[in-house]
Amino acid sequence: MKSVLIIQQVPHDTPDYFVDFLQSEDIPYEIRRMYAGELPPESIRGYCGYCMLGGYMSVNDEENFPFLRQEKALVREAIEMDIPVIGHCLGGQLISAALGGTVTQAHMQEIGWNEIEIADDEEARDWFGGHSRVEFFQWHNETFSIPYNARLIATNRYCRNQAFIIDDKHIGMQFHCEVNQDKVRHWAISEKRDIDAVLHLPGVQSSEEIVASLAERIPQSNAMAAHIYRRWIRSFAE
Repeated sequence: MKSVLIIQQVPHDTPDYFVDFLQSEDIPYEIRRMYAGELPPESIRGYCGYCMLGGYMSVNDEENFPFLRQEKALVREAIEMDIPVIGHCLGGQLISAALGGTVTQAHMQEIGWNEIEIADDEEARDWFGGHSRVEFFQWHNETFSIPYNARLIATNRYCRNQAFIIDDKHIGMQFHCEVNQDKVRHWAISEKRDIDAVLHLPGVQSSEEIVASLAERIPQSNAMAAHIYRRWIRSFAE
């Protein structure tokens, strides 16, 4: 079987449960680490899927992060070749931007665990195991528009555009469904000063609250992420 290509933008935004899931399904994968000076491949041909993770940079800052331009080109090639694409946070924004969408400042910054509402139709809820409401970890201050030929399937009260699908096989997400305990704990503790600066916002939870709820919330998040990932790999070519 061909491998899934995973693009990791920064050291502490790791693939975590996404890799755990691929391993549980015996699906091979290859990680390209942009922060370490690695580059995306010239073509997505030869891979069975394409995953992009999050990062602190903006998708609009190609001058300082030229690899973003290459990642967007791979999105367009993958969709043209029917190779499933999945984007987490910055990755979801990259899918939107690659397809003519825009990424702008969000109306409300989100940090912490927030509820997502799934569109009331069978196709949308199939991506989330039939659930109408789910909870995922968020950390973003920008938001994507829904690109042409994509469909919005998940929203929330702080940031309307939470997830979109294209041809029912590609998905861009604003939230982090891939997280594990170590990553969220590291973010919450190492970035506590940044969290405290926006703690007055209703979409932001305190560092202490985030850490205290990890034991309960991470298993629930992983279970919900499994629905998304299982639905995504359904489109892999044999």
